[in-house]
Amino acid sequence: MRTYDVIVGIGLISLALGLSPAASFDGTPTNERQGPALQSRDSTRVPPPPSVTAPAAPMIAPPGALRPPGAIPQQGAAAAKRVAPPTVGDAIRSGAQALRDGRTDQAVTSLEYAAEQGAPGAMWKLGRMYADGDGVGQNKLRAFEYFKNLTKAHADDPPGTPQARFVASAFVALGHFYLEGIPDTQVRADPVMAREMFHYAASYFRDPEAQFFLARIYLDGNGISKDARQASRWFRLAADKGHRGAQALLGSMLFRGQGIQRQAAMGLAWLTIAKEGASADDAWIADTYKSAFAQATQDERALAFRYLEELVANRRR
Repeated sequence: MRTYDVIVGIGLISLALGLSPAASFDGTPTNERQGPALQSRDSTRVPPPPSVTAPAAPMIAPPGALRPPGAIPQQGAAAAKRVAPPTVGDAIRSGAQALRDGRTDQAVTSLEYAAEQGAPGAMWKLGRMYADGDGVGQNKLRAFEYFKNLTKAHADDPPGTPQARFVASAFVALGHFYLEGIPDTQVRADPVMAREMFHYAASYFRDPEAQFFLARIYLDGNGISKDARQASRWFRLAADKGHRGAQALLGSMLFRGQGIQRQAAMGLAWLTIAKEGASADDAWIADTYKSAFAQATQDERALAFRYLEELVANRRR
């Protein structure tokens, strides 16, 4: 397990229980003022939480089946002096420390106990671990069940709260499972259900990842008719929150006039922002920027610079 993944996972879990800032993860998306083109606001019409259906499967853990971390069976007269079970916070802290120490089995035991008590961070972390095979054997159906249970229990949690980030991320994970299906299970590819998962997280929680993938569905016409306007709208919302992929694809659409009115200078400005913030793994962003810059006229480059200054200034306010 990579150290970075452990730290991020621990931080997210700790944040759900209000642990100290030193152990938290500060990644709450913020609504920032948008630039001059394609201005729009996050959806004001929020659909009811989508109903996640899945094949009948054994429960992850029947109520009471998991022994609280640290509980030791008592026998005889000692049974009358049972140790009180740990709190959910205790289980989270125990799991976090176990992850830091590389004791994955103990971490899973603690997290399972917390998840059984309904802790969103524990449910999310276990879902991610099983989805990625991170310290445990990869089991996508088990991951699906954790994410499904999390969304069913917390779909109406207020946006902006610490646990809301876990719920939004779980909706996005379910969207990907429905896009691809899970081999050798009854979870089949269902682009319509995938769109519902992304749309709920994108509109209710205003999650930039969900907005990005919802835009991709409209752009590619995956299970629905292509709609470049809807795609550009959702890309813009995610781009304003700093999503590099959304910034690059929005910039490309604007520069080429892909299904929308061509605005080459504005497109080049967004591509510049995406390129400046892209990582080494995002070579496609740099390539897209270079291609657009080479095709742009001198006037378009000059105007793009002005738009770039405005976009950056608006994001700082």
